[in-house]
Amino acid sequence: MIGPWLAGRFGKKMVKLSLPGGTTCPNRDGTCGTGGCLFCSAGGSGENASDIDGQIALLSPKWKNAGYLAYFQSFTATYGPVEELREKFYGALADPRIEGIAIATRPDCLGDEVLDLLAEIASSHFLWVELGLQTVHEETARRINRGYPLSVYDEAMARLRALGIPVVTHLILGLPGETREDMEASVRYAVRSGTWGLKLHLLNVVRGSRLAAEMPDYMPFDAPEEYISLVADLLEIIPPEVVIHRLSGDARAEELIAPKWSYRKRLILNGIEAELKRRGTFQGAKCEDMDGKERR
Repeated sequence: MIGPWLAGRFGKKMVKLSLPGGTTCPNRDGTCGTGGCLFCSAGGSGENASDIDGQIALLSPKWKNAGYLAYFQSFTATYGPVEELREKFYGALADPRIEGIAIATRPDCLGDEVLDLLAEIASSHFLWVELGLQTVHEETARRINRGYPLSVYDEAMARLRALGIPVVTHLILGLPGETREDMEASVRYAVRSGTWGLKLHLLNVVRGSRLAAEMPDYMPFDAPEEYISLVADLLEIIPPEVVIHRLSGDARAEELIAPKWSYRKRLILNGIEAELKRRGTFQGAKCEDMDGKERR
């Protein structure tokens, strides 16, 4: 899990500060599409973002001796003129309270100049990059209006890894039309691609999204137990060296349409832990080596 991993790396609790990206998305401005991905909120998943001072004021009472990472999450954080990106990223890193940076983006927004900038930052600062893959299935990708083929993720992953930049892959569980086998296939693909970390998102139907407008009665999972069982299955096949960054979804209760229990994050996480304990299992218990043999 990312919390213990960061504590081992920095020697203390580390907290991500959600900062506004100041950008939009090529799937919104007409470059590759309009309206955004099917699931995306009007705020581009950055509803909790604010400036560094505001985030620290909000979070420091809970974690008094923590260190901080700048986290550019909303919309597509590498989308825009490279000099504006440089100013944004180095502006955050110039704050002496910031000890590293995480940048969430789309695989199709990593041109040569952006990759050069990321490599430059990584040469002197702690950095990881997050790629919104969501699914490896092209039919689902078209249904959710992702806007790029799987090959673009493959290329972005290969180029980031060649630069020595750790990558966190985002996958969404519960996308319309996908089975448990489909979701497992996405996890296996991301692992084989060499991802350093994984974020498994519980699909949230939120107000203002295209999903809410087009499929207002859609329910990704009927009960938390169904989701908990799925995540436990997936954790068993994820190698232990892959760092887990997320196992649920985040949506404000007032914006959440379904599943209504999704905002009860602690219930979900405790349920996953209890399910693993009940099974007597753990992350990587059933993962496969490159030769296809199950690890023991």
